[in-house]
Amino acid sequence: MVKKWRRISVLSLTAVLTGTACMAGCSDQPDTGGNTSEEGGKLTSLTYWTTMTGQAAVSMKSYGEMEVYKGIESITGVKVNFQHPPQGQDAEQFNLMLTSGQLPDVIEYHWTSFPGGPEKAVKDGRIIKLNELIDQHAPNLKKVLESNPEWKKQVTTDDGSIVGFPFLRGDKKLQVYKGVTVRKDWLDKLGLQMPTTIDEWHTVLKAFKEQDPNGNGQADEIPIIITLGELNGSHAFIGAFGITNGFFQDAGKVKYGPLQPQYKEFLTLMNQWYKEGLLDKDYAATDGKLLDAKVTGHQIGALITNTGGGIGKYMGLMAGKDNHFTLSPAPYPTLNKGEKPELGQMDFTFNGRGAAISTSNKNPVETVKWLDVGYSEEGHMLFNFGKEGISYNLINGYPKYTEMITKNPDGLPMQQAMARHNRAGWDGPFVQDVRYIEQYAAIPEQQESLTAWAEPTNEKLMPLITPTKEESGTYASIMADINTYKDEMFHKFVMGAEPLSNFDAFTATLKSMGIDEALEIQQAALERYNKR
Repeated sequence: MVKKWRRISVLSLTAVLTGTACMAGCSDQPDTGGNTSEEGGKLTSLTYWTTMTGQAAVSMKSYGEMEVYKGIESITGVKVNFQHPPQGQDAEQFNLMLTSGQLPDVIEYHWTSFPGGPEKAVKDGRIIKLNELIDQHAPNLKKVLESNPEWKKQVTTDDGSIVGFPFLRGDKKLQVYKGVTVRKDWLDKLGLQMPTTIDEWHTVLKAFKEQDPNGNGQADEIPIIITLGELNGSHAFIGAFGITNGFFQDAGKVKYGPLQPQYKEFLTLMNQWYKEGLLDKDYAATDGKLLDAKVTGHQIGALITNTGGGIGKYMGLMAGKDNHFTLSPAPYPTLNKGEKPELGQMDFTFNGRGAAISTSNKNPVETVKWLDVGYSEEGHMLFNFGKEGISYNLINGYPKYTEMITKNPDGLPMQQAMARHNRAGWDGPFVQDVRYIEQYAAIPEQQESLTAWAEPTNEKLMPLITPTKEESGTYASIMADINTYKDEMFHKFVMGAEPLSNFDAFTATLKSMGIDEALEIQQAALERYNKR
């Protein structure tokens, strides 16, 4: 007999949030060929397609092994057969799945990246519109969205549709996780202050190069490494010039950073640092493994990295090996002393990912009820902390992770240990709880990063806009060539293979490649978003 579902009010959940503010066959579980139901319409099983994150793939074959889904099964009686595409083949397998027409009941995906936008996926008959179903059968999600109008705006399409049960970050601290870090022990050794301006950074980087802060008697220090990926993801240093390396908005008008005169100023700076040996000569060829070796080998003085996968990882790797090693967050640089940074890394509350119900689903109402559990108080705790008494204990009302997470008996790092129990470390159809990051980012330098990197106003960042089907095809065609050309020219300008006197020719080429049409598409999409 399927257990009676518990309808849990989200009033306390909302209080917490605002107060702290492959296709079938790739799974280890059998494909049931769709959901099934007993008499009375009670759902007993679901097929669910979703990417498996790396930290989970280390120790399990299916999300069905996670405590969060065991807990939800005990609440609802619904068994979930997960289908995971092979690592690194998400987009390819997603497209193959759609082409085959053999759709699972639930598809979790970044629907904002669907060609033509999520509304196109509905019109193509892949997934269903959820507005009425949520209104009638998902009281928990409905309450969350009604209590947070801006969140609802982000998860709604230009045409007013909600197509998936969304991943939502419940606090600004959860939206910021990347920025500039610096070897604080090197600063202290050389008697330097934490740099805040571009000029101060130049002084610090020269000292790192010339004054042997790693103390080995060799001039082997690499003052800073800035890769294109981290530059695009954080807007560090380029943001000091009031632009990004892509599209941004300025008083409602969409602009393209590489077209602006400030971009030449930024390239001039990077070229200067490169020629002076302050910027890693091999920045363009440094992969993750080599970067790890450079950082832990006491070569890198500063880099753009993450709170968890950067500061936490490197401080953890060096613990017990070098007690002086300190990687601290630096403020986002500005041009002038005392200025407030304009641009930094910040994700929106909604990152575009949601669990959608396919048109093959035979029990959409019951599936909506099942998905809604993730937004209830009990589901919220399962998704963020796992099972009480195993992965966390409530201490004075605060969900404190146990040593199963913090000092895993199998020797798993915290990120991987958490993945066995909950999905707080990445995303899913739930509201992420800030109390997760308060414990995951446990060391002082990590906590400092959550504050320091949240300083930029970020008013110029583009929201998650969605081009129409017609716009999407044109835009993708234009930008594929432009992005390749832009990145090639970035490296040539920085390394000196192309003189900066050719900057005007560079911008003229961008225009000849169709950047103005791409800007028009972005502008139209922004205006539609603002009217939601």
